[in-house]
Amino acid sequence: MPSTPLPRGLRLWGAALACAATAGTASTATAAEPVGEVSTAFKFIGPNHKVVVEAYDDPKVKGVTCYVSRAKTGGLSGAFGLAEDKAEASIACRQVGDIAFPQGALPAQEEVFSERASILFKRLRVVRMVDARRNTLVYLTYTDRLIDGSPQNSVTAVPVPRGTAIPKR
Repeated sequence: MPSTPLPRGLRLWGAALACAATAGTASTATAAEPVGEVSTAFKFIGPNHKVVVEAYDDPKVKGVTCYVSRAKTGGLSGAFGLAEDKAEASIACRQVGDIAFPQGALPAQEEVFSERASILFKRLRVVRMVDARRNTLVYLTYTDRLIDGSPQNSVTAVPVPRGTAIPKR
């Protein structure tokens, strides 16, 4: 039986779904290290809604760790990884040791970490920006979606000691 070709719009939508499904499982090399969590709402079935705090070491800047707090949806959908977490996150990055750049020059802006916040379309992202004039690293966290992102964001900055220049591409 010959197959009927799908309309162009459906083919594009299918391709977008396939890309989102594979992108939703990948994350950058930096792994989150759980620091703690607090429950915000009790759920009779499944885990409670909570706020989690995770630490991320910047993979290209030795001596800088970012702490991200964000909402995690509980209940059955959260337990099975089907829930969409809220687009609310906060970030605080700090110098936790001597700052060094073992991998050399940094781009002016680069994604440091990315993690899915829903099964297909939503991601939490942390981006590093170099403010060369002030010798400071600026970190921004936000969530985006395939179609409609959120303007909610949080920013923090880590001043690099004057004797250490930020190598910039």
